[in-house]
Amino acid sequence: MADDAQYLGRLQDYYARHRVLPSYAGIGELIGLRSKASVAGLVLRLKGEGFVESAPDRRLKPGRRFFERPLAERVQAGAPSAVGDARPEALSIDEHLVTHPSKSVLVTVVGDSMIDAGIHSGDVVVVEKRSVANIGDIVIAIIDNEFTLKRLHRERGQIVLKPENKAYPVIRPKGNLEIFGVVVGLFRKYR
Repeated sequence: MADDAQYLGRLQDYYARHRVLPSYAGIGELIGLRSKASVAGLVLRLKGEGFVESAPDRRLKPGRRFFERPLAERVQAGAPSAVGDARPEALSIDEHLVTHPSKSVLVTVVGDSMIDAGIHSGDVVVVEKRSVANIGDIVIAIIDNEFTLKRLHRERGQIVLKPENKAYPVIRPKGNLEIFGVVVGLFRKYR
């Protein structure tokens, strides 16, 4: 039972490489269990915790908790602080960032017009597709059939798109402005 977390970690690594979970025999080989009963017991425990489940064809597939990651305590960006011994919570990135899966898309950012908002070229923004946004929201807007990522603002009663980099001008649409969606999160991979 204490090893279940390690076994789950190996299954997650396997899934990341192959995008499929191994058979029961493959699980035994992967984690070093020789007994079919031991593998069956492990799978039963992982199913009970929601980490794996059975597909209609009886193969194993990731469960609702399979993609959870430990959410460690907060870390100071300033002066160092003591490390706690509390057991970390778990967080599914998808559940945390995506409220409406059918309305959400991921968009890779190109350019530096939003760097002062912490959005850099290469970042991936999570966008909830909707045609209405609030002043102050960061949006993907369509102007003259072209997409842009800016902050929605109002100047003298007119809607404008404001960059978060002083090197770029405010966009004051003269024609049609359409909101494609609102940015609800972002992530960045460091190489």
